[in-house]
Amino acid sequence: MIRSLLLATAAIIALPAHAEERVVPADPAADTTAATADQQPQDHAHDHDQPDSEIVVTGTRARSANDLLGGTAVLANEELTRSLRPTIGETLASQPGVSATSFGPNASKPVLRGFTGDRAPVLTDGIGSIDVSNTSADHAAVINPLTADRIEILRGPAALLFAPSSIGGIVNVLDSRIPRHVEMPLHADGIATYGSAANERAVSGVIDVPVTGGLVVHADGSWSKTDDMKTGGYVLSPALRAQAAASADPEIAELADLRGTVPNTAARTWNVAGGAAVINEGGNLGFAVSHYDSLYGVPIRYSLDPSVEAEAVQLQVKQTRVDIRGEVNTGGSVFSNLRLRLGAADYRHSEIEDTGEVGTTFFNQGYEGRLELVQAARGGWDGLIGAQFATKAMHIDGEEKFLPKTRSNRYGLFTLQSYDAGALKAEAALRYEHSAVRAFADLDLGNPDSDRRFDTLSASFGASYELAPRVRFGVNVSRSERAPSAEELFANGPHAGTQAFEIGNPDFGTEKAWGVEATLKGSGDGWSLAAAAYHSWYDGFIYDTPNGEIEDDLPVFQYNQADARYYGFEIEASKRLARVGGFSINADAMADMVHATIVGEGPAPRIPPLRIMGGLEAQSERLNARIEVEHSFEQDRLAAFETQTDGFTFVNASVAWSPWGPRHTSFTLSANNLFDVEARRHASVLKDYAPLAGRDIRLTARLSL
Repeated sequence: MIRSLLLATAAIIALPAHAEERVVPADPAADTTAATADQQPQDHAHDHDQPDSEIVVTGTRARSANDLLGGTAVLANEELTRSLRPTIGETLASQPGVSATSFGPNASKPVLRGFTGDRAPVLTDGIGSIDVSNTSADHAAVINPLTADRIEILRGPAALLFAPSSIGGIVNVLDSRIPRHVEMPLHADGIATYGSAANERAVSGVIDVPVTGGLVVHADGSWSKTDDMKTGGYVLSPALRAQAAASADPEIAELADLRGTVPNTAARTWNVAGGAAVINEGGNLGFAVSHYDSLYGVPIRYSLDPSVEAEAVQLQVKQTRVDIRGEVNTGGSVFSNLRLRLGAADYRHSEIEDTGEVGTTFFNQGYEGRLELVQAARGGWDGLIGAQFATKAMHIDGEEKFLPKTRSNRYGLFTLQSYDAGALKAEAALRYEHSAVRAFADLDLGNPDSDRRFDTLSASFGASYELAPRVRFGVNVSRSERAPSAEELFANGPHAGTQAFEIGNPDFGTEKAWGVEATLKGSGDGWSLAAAAYHSWYDGFIYDTPNGEIEDDLPVFQYNQADARYYGFEIEASKRLARVGGFSINADAMADMVHATIVGEGPAPRIPPLRIMGGLEAQSERLNARIEVEHSFEQDRLAAFETQTDGFTFVNASVAWSPWGPRHTSFTLSANNLFDVEARRHASVLKDYAPLAGRDIRLTARLSL
C-alpha cells in the first residue's frame, strides 16, 4: 500500500506546472501574511519563517489566538528552540494545562488537562503518528521534535476537526517534510544541541531546493544519542527507600542509597526523510517518505521482593512512513479550496530483555487520511466540511502479549462553521464517527473472536464577545462521545511496561461527556492575558484500577466504566515593565490546575497537581535573557493504589543570541533545574522509580539560510 501511494504521487508530481520566482503559500492556513481582525500584515524578511505564537494555523485559516475559543498554546521560533527535548511530552511540559507522562527521558507524552491517549491525541500535520504509543506509557510516540517547525495545542470547537473526544485538546506538530513554499534559491535549516544531564548530543538538518516548474525537493535527517540520565537526588521515592532500607536482604537494602543516575535510560535515535512537491498558484501536491529508528532503555522498576528479579528492558522502534498532502485552489463561490492529507506507515518495536533476547514484539500497520472542502468566506461567515478515515491492524508476538490481534477502522464526517460579526464571534463544530473494532480469537489469551461497532456524535458551540479593544470573553459548550479503544475492550494479559495484568471489557459502551469552558483573552501594547476555566461531566468514563487479584506475579488492573467529573483552570499573563536601552523588560506568570473525581471511587489517578510559574525576560532584536521559577505543589489527592508525590521547585535560566538578526541564526544557552533538585511528576506511571532530570546545561545552535 505504501509503495502504491508513493508511485501514484510521483506520477501526479510529474505533471507540468508553471514556475514561480516568489514565495507561494502552499496552504492558506500557513499564509503568515494573512490579516485578521487583530493582526496586521507583516513583511517578513524571510518568508519561510513560521508565524509567531500569536497566530494559530491549524484549522480553516491562520487566526489570532485571541479569536479561538478554548485555551490554546503555540511553540514556534525561539520559544520552540529553547523548549526542545528528545520527546514531545517534555518539549511541551511547560505549556499551560500540559504535563507529561515522563516514563523516563525517552517515552514521555503530553498530558492535556489530565488526559492522555485517545482523549488527547498527538498529530502530525493533522493525522496520527500511526504507532502504538496509546497502548502503554513505555511506548514512545514516533514524533521527532527536532524536525518540527511549530507545535500547536488546540482546544474548543476546532479540535473536533481531528478527534471526537478532545476535551483535553489536541497537539498538532507541523513540519516542512512536504514543502509548503517555493523559495529562491533554496532554504536550509540546521540544529545542534548538547545537554549535560544525559550527555545528550543531537543534530538535525533540512534543505528545500527548487528544481524546475514549481517542483521543490526536500530532504531532512536527525541523529541523537544520550547516556543514562542524571538526576538531582535519589532514584527511588522516599516511601520505597524506607521499605528498601528495612529489608533484611542486603541487595534490596542497597537500593535505598541508589542516587545520581537513573539506570537503563540511555538512547540513540536517527530519522531521515525525503520528499517533493509541485507548488503553483492553482494549488500544490507533494509527498514525503520517512524512516525512524530508535533504541532506548526503560527505567528499571526495582522490586523490593528478593524473589522477583528486576529487568532492564530496551525498546527497538522502527517505522517507515509515507505522507501525501495536496490542495487545489478552486476559487469557487461556494468552496474556495480542497485539501487532501494521507498517511501510511509500517511500525514495529521489539522489547529486548537484559539477556539480549527479544521478549515481545509489537507490529502495527496503519493508514489514515482526510479530505476537506474549505468554504469561500462571505459576509463574515467561513468554515469547512470534511471526511476522515483511519485503519489500524496490530498484533503482538511474545511472552508478554496482553492483547489479541486486532483491527480497528474509523470513518468520520465533520464540519466547522465560524461567524464574525465584529464584536461578536461564534463558532460551531459537529463530528459523526463510525468505529469498528475486531479482536481475532486467541487461544493463548482465552479471547473469542469478537466484533464491536460504535456510532458517536460530538458537537461543540461557542461564542466570544469583545469587551474592549483586543479583549474577548468567550464561552464554549461541548457534547462529546468516544468509542472504547481495542485495549480497553480486549486486553487480557501481562503488560511489563505498566507492571500490571490488564483486563478489558468487551461489553463497554461509548464514553459520553458534557463540557463547558469560559475564556478571557486580551493583549495590547506591552501586555497579554489568557485565562480558561473548564468543567466536564463524564458518563461511562473508562478507567483502570486494581481489583486485588494477582496474575503472573502482577497486580490485576481491570478496566471499568463510571461517571467522572473533571474541572480546572489555566491562566498566563505577561507585562512589559520597562524599556532599557534596546531591551524590553517583561514579566510573565502562569498557573494551572486539574481536579478529577471518579464517582463512587474517589480521585482519578495520575492527575497533575497545582503548578505556578513566573519569569523575567529581557528582549532585544539580537539578545534575549530569561530566568524563571516553576513550583509544582505536592499531590496528596490520590487514587487508592497511588502514592503521594512531593512538590518541587525548578529554577531555569537561558540566554539566546541572534548575531545576524532574528529568524536566521541563533545560539541558545540554557540551564534547567539550576539547583539540581529531586523532582517527580505525578502523571507518570513510573514516578516512584524514575525522577526527572537533574541540573541540565544545554547549548543549542540553530542555523537558517
